Amino acid sequence: MTNAKLIAEKLLQVNAVKLNLENPFTWASGWKSPIYCDNRRILSFPFVRDYIKSEMSNLVFEKFQDAQLIAGVATAGIAWGALIADQLKLPFVYVRPKPKEHGLGNQIEGYFEKGQKVVIIEDLVSTGKSSLQVVTALQEAGLQVEGMVSIFTYGFPVASTMLQESGIPFFPLTNYETLIQLAVEKGLIAQKQLERILAWRENPSNWNNHNK
Repeated sequence: MTNAKLIAEKLLQVNAVKLNLENPFTWASGWKSPIYCDNRRILSFPFVRDYIKSEMSNLVFEKFQDAQLIAGVATAGIAWGALIADQLKLPFVYVRPKPKEHGLGNQIEGYFEKGQKVVIIEDLVSTGKSSLQVVTALQEAGLQVEGMVSIFTYGFPVASTMLQESGIPFFPLTNYETLIQLAVEKGLIAQKQLERILAWRENPSNWNNHNK
């Protein structure tokens, strides 16, 4: 079993991923989706949490050996970023979607020095828009963004294009195709439903109009 498949199995094991074609989930964007990924659940299962932490830490160490700082993306990436920074014995900061409207007005919380090489930790990547906002915030603060690691990615074409154009290396532990194929193998999705659920990823904004 590939590493991506093992990670996908862990997500299904703790019910971090929910699948429902007949009663799709509604995202904040208004999209109707047959899948909902909530990696916060993993934090409540110590052995799975430790496994994911180790795999993410290994990935950061393998791909970004010059990393000097770990940055978690608020809010879901904060815990994972802190865990990985602890494992790798690196400083940690986290990045808000926008600067605070009170207090010090910080967008980046924690201590850092300009010029440091930073790796961004996301729990998942969907459209990629919020991830690139974090990249911009870190770069504007004088940090050198080495790349980004996440537990899961939906692999939307728009996100893949944006990340590729940004020049920021991105490495997810597992992805939508791997998880869906595993769900079919486990009987969580019927083979006849596979085409519909894969079609969602290609055109999520209009999928609900054609999902019957």
